[in-house]
Amino acid sequence: QVQLTESGGGLVQAGGPLRLTCAVSGSHVTTMTMAWFRQGPGKEREFVASVTYGTPTAYYADSVKGRFTTPRDSAKNVVYLQMNGLFPNDTAVYYCAANPGGILGQNMGLESMYRYWGQGTQVTVSG
Repeated sequence: QVQLTESGGGLVQAGGPLRLTCAVSGSHVTTMTMAWFRQGPGKEREFVASVTYGTPTAYYADSVKGRFTTPRDSAKNVVYLQMNGLFPNDTAVYYCAANPGGILGQNMGLESMYRYWGQGTQVTVSG
């Protein structure tokens, strides 16, 4: 049974950094495509970032490119979402998602591609 557990959410001032962690149990991050999605107040859930299994390649939504990164620590079996330069409209519940094996790059942003989901962690950016 694969479980994903997010942590690290909280309240941060605009312009500040925050790092989220997705801890994986029941499988290993190097065998799964890992992703982050978010859902802001009154909005649909949207893709944020992903990292492929094996030799990692990262993909990012245009809205976070240059500000967010998603490094993977295979020894700790976690994936991070390092968020810098946060804006108030980054306020959302952030979800970790995973799928065994690969996902085509063009499909990275589709929720239906991911089998496993975490419970989410709230990030609030104050202006």
